[in-house]
Amino acid sequence: MLRTFLNAFRVADIRKKLLFTAAMLALYRVGAYIPAPGINVDAVNQISNNFGSSNILGFLNTFSGGSLSRFAIFALGIMPYITASIMLQLLTVVVPSLDKLRKEGEVGQQKITQYTRYLTVGLAFGQSIGYVFLFRSLSSGSADVVENFTFGRVFVIVMSLTTGCVLLMWLGELITQRGIGNGISLMIFASIASRLPAGISKWWTNPDQVFKVMMPFVAIAVIVAIVFMQEGQRRIPVQYAKRVVGRRMAGGGSTYLPLRVNMAGVIPVIFAASLMAFPPTVGQLINTGWAKDLSAFFNPSHWPYLIGECFFIIIFTYFYTAVTFNPVEQADNLKKYGGFIPGVRPGRPTAEFLDRILARLTFPGALYLAAVAALPTIMFNQTSANFYFGGTSILIVVGVALDTMKQLEAQLMMRNYEGFLK
Repeated sequence: MLRTFLNAFRVADIRKKLLFTAAMLALYRVGAYIPAPGINVDAVNQISNNFGSSNILGFLNTFSGGSLSRFAIFALGIMPYITASIMLQLLTVVVPSLDKLRKEGEVGQQKITQYTRYLTVGLAFGQSIGYVFLFRSLSSGSADVVENFTFGRVFVIVMSLTTGCVLLMWLGELITQRGIGNGISLMIFASIASRLPAGISKWWTNPDQVFKVMMPFVAIAVIVAIVFMQEGQRRIPVQYAKRVVGRRMAGGGSTYLPLRVNMAGVIPVIFAASLMAFPPTVGQLINTGWAKDLSAFFNPSHWPYLIGECFFIIIFTYFYTAVTFNPVEQADNLKKYGGFIPGVRPGRPTAEFLDRILARLTFPGALYLAAVAALPTIMFNQTSANFYFGGTSILIVVGVALDTMKQLEAQLMMRNYEGFLK
């Protein structure tokens, strides 16, 4: 592995891409420590203890790399862009005009990307306003988070946070175009990885000796299981018929259609975690009896929370898989290009066959996501540890690392170097 990195740095083109990626990620991390203008830093530090892992604020703070707890210019992180991308992806299923754009190839994809950017700006603007009033409501005593709370001051803060989000969106696209890997995913990776030293410190200073000894083995086992399941796929054989083009015989041959065990990725876990984190957050913000009871009932250390989270993960896995993979469309494409699955008639029987295989394949994938999301929470809540990483964070880190390794492997194989995957 070290030799592969050395070989990568010996190639001028790859070295420039790696250094450019590192520079953009470093710029992103620097902005995570620059407070927004007009913010009382001391007041923000006083309410930073509200950003635990048990509410949606802690969830968003993790994906912003701690920027939200500091009310930095990158406090929104890249989450508005991810939310906008998911919304546009879901809308393409129900809006015919967007579905038509998706089928138009690169030109249509550029239009959808443009709509995603516009929606990101709108979401970032609305979320910035919400953060300003949320932080002000969390502040106690005479220390107000927003100094001289006026319309002009609030407008400056909101525009700063919105501009920071747009800048991160631009940096992510630059990394994708001129660097190695997916820029948006690498930013989330950097946000989670930035909390690794604090997580290691919490583990090392934990008084529970059993936890301290078992934790490394459990972490390695979970990572190995994630890699195994992320790379697992069902290969459907596809045969292409020969065609006569002019005076030549074209086509023919056989290939396969890969159906991954986890086609939905980490999106169902993010949806479920956000939904289940809402009741505890409401209980913390509303100082009433019923809100406190609701927060206590859905405490992340209790079984109702874990059962609800696993239930929503399974539901969202089936839903998002159906959104990302359309058996009818795949069957039509195979029929259009002269392909067929051996033993299955083209057209509707092929779509039904793919739908049946996908339904059976999604079930273990959904259980896998639920187990990865719930297992760390169960283990950490049974000990006195307050570790920084949950199942969602581990899934994202491992998934992004695998994707980046594959892209670097492809770059090296083009230059006849031996890469990671053997």
